[in-house]
Amino acid sequence: MGLLSLGTPLPWSEVRKHTDHVREHGIQQFLHIWRNHKDRCGDALLWGDEVEYMVVSYDDQGKRALLSLRQAEILKALEEHETAQRAVEDAQKVKPCQRMPTFHPEYGRYMLEATPGVPYTGALEDLLYVESNMRRRRAIAKEHMAPSEYPVTLASYPVLGVPGQFTEPFYPPTGAASRSLFLPDELINPHARFPTLTGNIRSRRQSKVAINVPIFVDERTPRPFHDPTIPRDRALYPEDANARDGAALDDHIYMDSMGFGMGCCCLQITFQAAGIDEARRLYDQLTPLSPIFLALTAASPAFRGYLADVDCRWDVIAGSVDDRTAEERGLKPLEHDRFVIRKSRYDSTDLYLSQAPEMRDEYNDTEVVKDPAIRQTLVDAGVDGRLADHYAHLFIRDPIVVFSELIDQDDATSSDHFENIQSTNWQTMRFKPPPPGTDIGWRVEFRPMEIQMTDFENAAFAVFIVLLTRAIVSFGLNFYIPISRVEANMAAAQRRDAVGTQQFYFRKDVFSHAAWAAAAPPPAAAAPSPDAASSAPSTPRSASSVASDESLSSLEPAVEDEYALFSIGELINGKHDAGIDFPGLAGLVEAYLDRMNVDIATRCQLGKYIQLIRRRASGELDTAAAWIRKFVRAHPAYKFDSVVSNEINYDLVKMVENITEDREWDGAAASMLGGVKDL
Repeated sequence: MGLLSLGTPLPWSEVRKHTDHVREHGIQQFLHIWRNHKDRCGDALLWGDEVEYMVVSYDDQGKRALLSLRQAEILKALEEHETAQRAVEDAQKVKPCQRMPTFHPEYGRYMLEATPGVPYTGALEDLLYVESNMRRRRAIAKEHMAPSEYPVTLASYPVLGVPGQFTEPFYPPTGAASRSLFLPDELINPHARFPTLTGNIRSRRQSKVAINVPIFVDERTPRPFHDPTIPRDRALYPEDANARDGAALDDHIYMDSMGFGMGCCCLQITFQAAGIDEARRLYDQLTPLSPIFLALTAASPAFRGYLADVDCRWDVIAGSVDDRTAEERGLKPLEHDRFVIRKSRYDSTDLYLSQAPEMRDEYNDTEVVKDPAIRQTLVDAGVDGRLADHYAHLFIRDPIVVFSELIDQDDATSSDHFENIQSTNWQTMRFKPPPPGTDIGWRVEFRPMEIQMTDFENAAFAVFIVLLTRAIVSFGLNFYIPISRVEANMAAAQRRDAVGTQQFYFRKDVFSHAAWAAAAPPPAAAAPSPDAASSAPSTPRSASSVASDESLSSLEPAVEDEYALFSIGELINGKHDAGIDFPGLAGLVEAYLDRMNVDIATRCQLGKYIQLIRRRASGELDTAAAWIRKFVRAHPAYKFDSVVSNEINYDLVKMVENITEDREWDGAAASMLGGVKDL
C-alpha cells in the first residue's frame, strides 16, 4: 500500500523543485535510524502476511461480474467492527494469533488489503492459525458487503479495461490523472496519494505508460493481431494518439494506465529479523527464490479481455509505474536528466546487501547506477559499501508524491522523506529499517508472489516461506547466484507454463563454503537445540571442517561453476544426478521440521502445505494461471480467438467463489488442488 500521508499533494511541476531536498533529507533520516539501531540485536522473529482482495458485484441477470467501487463504505464498516471487536478481545485476553484482523485500503477502489491483527511469532504453533485467520478475514469482509458482492482473490481481473461496463457503478474511461483510453479515474482510491501518484508518474515520464503483453495466439486469433478495442475516433487528450502511433504493438495487449498494474493483487510476507545482519542475510538469500515463487504462484493469464501469452502480472506492474523519461530509458541522449536507468522503479532486486563471508562481489554483476554524492554521504557517516550502494541506487529515483505540509521535517524523528523514496522502489525484496518511535526491528519483505484463489493455497505459500527462512537461518544456507541470473530467472518465471517448460539458474551447493560442505552432515542429521532457529545462524560444521577465510577463499570455485539449470520440480523436490546432490527446497523445510521434533498433528497440517507445493512444482497440479486458461478455453462461449467475454468472466468468477468456499475442490478445481487438503 505504501506511505499514506495526509496533506496537500503537489503536482509534478512543483514536486520537481523539491526532489533534491527530499533525497538529501531522506538519507539523513536513514542515517539517524541506522545510528540508533545498527547495533540492535536479539529481536524475536515476528512475521505477517498481506492478502489483497478484489470486491466483485454480480449482475446475475446480465451475466456480468463487475468490480465494486464501494471500498470506502466497506472499509468504514470494517473499521467500526474492528473497534468493537478489539474491546471484546481485550476483555477476554484473546491470544495474539487469534486477534481481529486489520483491513486497509489499496490502489483500486475495488480492492481491500487484510493483515493479521498482530504479527505472528516464530512459534510453530502460530503457523497452524494462518489459514483460519485468512478464512476469518474473508468471512468478515464478506459480512460487511452487499449480498451481491464477494471478495475474490484473483491476481489480475480478466476484463479490467474492456469496452463497456466493468465497474459498479459505471464510469466512462476519462480522467485527468491517468488520461487512460480504458480506465476511469473513479476506479482509483480517492486518497490524495493515489491519483497524484498516477498523474505525476505520467507527467514525469512525459507520456502515458505503455504496457504491451504478448497475446496468446489461439486457433482463430487474427494474425497479425491489431487490438480492435483501441478507440480510433476518440482523442480527449493528446496522449491518446500514442496508441495509434506505435505505443500499441502488434500481437500484444496494450494497456496505458497505472491501474492495470497496481490494480492487481498479490501475497506478501514481512519478517522481523534478530538484527540488521540477519535481515541483510535473509534479504540476500530470499532474492534468488523470488522468481521461483513467482512461477509457482502464477495466476495472471488474462488482461483487458484477452488471454495473454504470459502467466504473471510482474511486468505489467513494472510498466504501469515506469516513470522514466525517454532520456532515462536510453531513447535520447542525456541532456536534462542525470542517469540512464535500466529498469522501472517496480522490478527485481538489483543488489545483494550482506557482508557475510559467502557473499562474493562477483554476485553483484549487473550495471547498477548509483548517486555518487549520496553514496559518499553514507560512507562518510560510517555505512559500509554494500549498504551504501543499496541506498545510493534506490535514491537515484525522484519522489513522486510530495505533500506541501511535509516538506520541512525533523530528520531525527521523522522518516517520511526516506519512506517517500524507499516505499516507491517496488522490488521483489524490500529491506525495511526500524520506523522511528516504535519498537519494530529490522525487517525484510518478500514481494513476488501472486495471490491465490483459496485461503488454503495462500496459507501454504506463506507458511512455506516462513519455514524456509527458518531453514536458511538454522542451516546457514547459501543460495547466492549472480544477480544477472536472477534477472534471467524473473523473465523465465513469467512465461506461459513456466513451471512445466522453463529452466532456472540455481546454486548447486547450498551450504556456505565448499570446503566444509562436503564434510558436513546433511541438515536432517544435525541436532541443535530447538531455539537455534530464532537465533544467530547455526551451521552443521564440525570442528575439523572449519577453515580460515583465506583457505576457504582459495578453494572457492569460479562463480559460473557454482550454479546450474534446474526445473521448478527439481528446485522444490530435489535433484540427484549429473554430479548434483540437491535436496530441494521442500526437502530443506522438512529437514528443519525434523530438527524441531514437531508433533504429529502439527507435522500433518504443515505437510499438507508442503505437498501442495511439491505437487504443483512437479506439474501434477496446475498453477492458477494454467487452470484459468483451461477454464476459458473450455467454456462454451469461447471462440478460440483469445477473447475473454463478460459471460466467460462471470462464470469464471462464480467458479472461483465456489472453489474458495470449498464447493469445487473435487470437481472443477481438481486439477489445481487435487486431494491435497484431505491428506
